[in-house]
Amino acid sequence: MRQFPGTGPGRWARSFMAALALATAGPAALAADAAQLAATVCAPCHAADGNSAIPNFPKIAGQQPAYLAKQLADMAAGKRKSDAMGPTLETVKSGDFSALATWFGAQKQSPGKVEDAALAKAGEKLFKDGNEAPGVPACAGCHGEGGLGNDRNPRIAGQHQAYAIKEMTDFKSGARANDKGKVMRVVAERLTEAEIKAVAEYMAGL
Repeated sequence: MRQFPGTGPGRWARSFMAALALATAGPAALAADAAQLAATVCAPCHAADGNSAIPNFPKIAGQQPAYLAKQLADMAAGKRKSDAMGPTLETVKSGDFSALATWFGAQKQSPGKVEDAALAKAGEKLFKDGNEAPGVPACAGCHGEGGLGNDRNPRIAGQHQAYAIKEMTDFKSGARANDKGKVMRVVAERLTEAEIKAVAEYMAGL
């Protein structure tokens, strides 16, 4: 039987062995691979330890691994649009997303900085109590009082103001739509531009 180039038992054997090696790699090996990817692929925007110094790029150090892995998968699949991340993820295997997320999640986030104390004070009330009139729930209800997140919701504490403002604005406009059950889109639609800035300012200092 004729075989086309690149096919045949040898090819499938090599693929199987590669998959087996990845599946059986120990935690130390996976962490080392993730650290290498972080230092080469992720570092230009997010820094090697995930503490981006560029306000438009998020800090991902200390982020909830489940959330981060989902965002990587969503951006790779085009479910979350990103001009920067789209091309970058073409160089990363989907099988590495979980290891990368776990590695960054284990890094310590650098402290954020409040730039406007009065604005942060207004944001604190929204974060903790919400705004009953337009039906805005407290951010703490999903993200925790310290903004650390959980298995279902991301860490938002210590995040750059510029990045947080952009993401909430994108949820508000519908430009970002990969939130399960439209939860963030519904909330953001009810926030004013001033409230978005206030909440972002408060979160930066958590």
